[in-house]
This record gives sequence, structure tokens and C-alpha cells, in this order.
Amino acid sequence: MRPVIHAITPGDHFSPLTGSAIPTVVHGLASAAARDADPVPQAVLLDRSTMRPRYDSAEAIEYDRGPWLTRRDRAIDVARGRVGLPRTATARFHGSAADVLRSLPPSFVLAHNSPVLPRLLRDTPHRVLLYAHNDVLRSYTRAEVRRTLGDVAGIISVSHSLATQLRDSLPSSLAGRVHVVGNGVDVERFRPAGDPGIRQVDPARPLRVAFVGRVIPEKGPDVLLRAAKQLARDDVEFLVVGSHGFARDAALSGYEQELRRLSDESGARVRFEPFVDREALPALLRDLDVFVVPSRWPDPCPLTAGEGMASGVPVVASRIGGLPEVVGDAGLLVPPDDPDALAAALARLADDPEERLRRAVASRAHALAHDWSWAWSNLRTVLSGL
Repeated sequence: MRPVIHAITPGDHFSPLTGSAIPTVVHGLASAAARDADPVPQAVLLDRSTMRPRYDSAEAIEYDRGPWLTRRDRAIDVARGRVGLPRTATARFHGSAADVLRSLPPSFVLAHNSPVLPRLLRDTPHRVLLYAHNDVLRSYTRAEVRRTLGDVAGIISVSHSLATQLRDSLPSSLAGRVHVVGNGVDVERFRPAGDPGIRQVDPARPLRVAFVGRVIPEKGPDVLLRAAKQLARDDVEFLVVGSHGFARDAALSGYEQELRRLSDESGARVRFEPFVDREALPALLRDLDVFVVPSRWPDPCPLTAGEGMASGVPVVASRIGGLPEVVGDAGLLVPPDDPDALAAALARLADDPEERLRRAVASRAHALAHDWSWAWSNLRTVLSGL
């Protein structure tokens, strides 16, 4: 089988010091591939200037990134695409990566969230697949998709929900090339402190309920704080972990300031913790009692939900996007952007320690069945079929 080269977005880091989703996925897949009985070599194409230390799961192939793609560049490219012209600024942004790939032996190139790369590599011996982590085709017309992805070997979607969105943007000639490979979870790093089925309930400690992720409106931490106000209980405390970016010392955004105001108005016990890197995250998750994923946008396959489950923590998540696929029957699902429903679910878990323990056990079991070896096995099957 050909080697696999993961082409991530120019400027993105392949480092445990960030919480960026795509590098985490690449690291998980590459680590699982190395443990396979018949390992497939894995490499990652990286902007030379990106952060160190780097994950050691994949060989780093470096290049010098060109000028940044500006918001104006993107807008012009969208307009060009709609009148049948190529997206020249986007092609230029990815051009250095494409130049390096042209010099490498035939491989499977996984173009993570990069619809332009398959076209840039159409004259090479590589088999190029678009690896979609979200709806990267939403600004494309069908005619542009046909021109851009006509030669693509396949399209990987991280959830069935996202696959449906993508197919809606695809001409019939490409819809059959979509394959679903859900994200896995590192069940060794993310694990309970002990057996989740015999977890001790400390009556003197408030129930610890947390949101962990990027603190932006789409992720819905404000929904959790509004639910906290509805819940109005002294025996529950809330933790909001994360920042609007990946820096602990960044100034608060307007939305983050609004969350502080909501917290003060709620009367609930709320604590804020800025961005936590990948090294510190497992210990934080295993100390929780309930993990909440209150997304109000169709999150295709959020990694944090699986990591909370692997930590043996009951999960309450929005019934939207790929979240129902991630949590399965182990989690509690509530309508998105509905603080009342979220408050009711949290009250149910707060009042029933036995249900919390049952869901903790189910969470861990679900994660074990959906680890990175499971994800790599699914991806390898797709690639072998090509």
C-alpha cells in the first residue's frame, strides 16, 4: 500500500501545545497506523515556521509558506469561482506545499480541509483525497466543485451528518466518492482515574459540570451558563475551560466578557479557566462529574466529546450535527440552544448518582470501541479500496 501524506493547512501546527483539531486527528491516525500489524508509513506536510515540539507520530516534510491568505483574498476567490475562474489566491497560498508534493514518490495525499489541493496535484502520480472536517464546500457552486474536484480519488467525511451536507454540494458524478471515517479518541491518555463503575461520590463536593473547548458563540458555552441560572443549585458548580483562541494569556474577546456578565447574573458557582494545552487536558477531564457539549452549530465530529467519554464522564450534548454519532446511546442529547432542556438534563444527573455511574461506564465503553485504531482501520479500508 502506498505511503500516506497528510497535508494540513499552511500555518497550522503539528504540536501538543495546541488544541487544533486537524493536527490532533492526524496524530491519532498516524499513531494507530504505526501500531498496525502491517504499518503504512505516515508523513505530515508542514509549514517550516510552525510550533515545536512536534508530535513524533509522523515524519515531518517541511516547506516555506508563502504570503497569508487574507479575508479580501478569500472574498475575491469566491467571486472568481462563481463566474468559472480558478481561485488564484487560494492556489497561491497552497502552492509551496503542492510544489513539495510534486517531488515525492507516489502516495495517498490526504488534503485536510483543502479543496484546492487535488486540482493542484492533478498532473502527479499521487492519489489525492479531500479530507473534510467541516463543510469546506459551502462557498462553492456545483459547477466549481466539478472543476475543482473532478480528479479527486475520494472525499473523506468525519461524520455521516457532514457527509450529507457535502453530498448536497456535489454533482452526482462525485457524490459516490464520499466515505465516512469518524474521528477516534486516545483511550490511553484519556482514561478514568479508576473504574468508572465504582467511582466514589463525595457528598461534600459539588457536582462539577464543565464545558471545554474554544470559547466562541458556535460552541455554546453561554447556553450552559443560562442553564446554570435556570438550575439555581448550590450543589452544582460550573467550569468553563478554554479561550477564543489557543493562548492562555490572550485578551478576552467581547463574547468572553459577556460570559463573565452572564456568570455574575446567574448566581451560580462558575469558574473560568483559559486555554489548557493537550498535556494538561486528560487530568482536567477525569476530575469532572458531567461534561457538556452545548454546540449550537452542526459540529461535524468534535474531539472533546469523545475525550470526555474516554475519561469515564457522563456527556450531555446538543442533538445537532455529528454529535449524536459521537456520543451514541451513552450520552444524553438535548435540543441545541435550549437552556431549559439542558438544565433539566443536568438536574436529572445531579439527582441520580446511579444514572451518572451507569452513563460513566457506558461512556468509557463507547470510547473504547471508537479509538484511533478503529478510525485508522476505517481509513485504511477506504484507501485499500482505491
